[in-house]
Amino acid sequence: QVQLVESGGGLVQAGGSLRLSCAASGRTFSTYPMGWFRQAPGKEREFVAVITWNGGSTRYVDSVKGRFTISRDNAKNTVYLQMNNLKPEDTAVYYCATRAGLAALISPREYDYWGQGTQVTVSS
Repeated sequence: QVQLVESGGGLVQAGGSLRLSCAASGRTFSTYPMGWFRQAPGKEREFVAVITWNGGSTRYVDSVKGRFTISRDNAKNTVYLQMNNLKPEDTAVYYCATRAGLAALISPREYDYWGQGTQVTVSS
């Protein structure tokens, strides 16, 4: 059974930084893509970033390009999301996810396994 556990969320002022981590277990971590998604109150869950199995390719939603960086350490079964220059509109619950397939897709509907989420709050 795949388990994903996020950590690293919190309250930060606008312009600050946070680093989210997601520890995975239950299957061969290094084989599959990993994604970060977020959901703000009253809004649908949206794609933030995705990374291929070996870290060779990444994609980001336009609103975080140049500010967020996704990375992974396959030796530690962990994926990270470094978030810099945070803005109040980044406030949301952040989820990591993985999927049964190998393609690094961006739709939340394509992901099969989800963590419990970690709250990120950015004050103005």
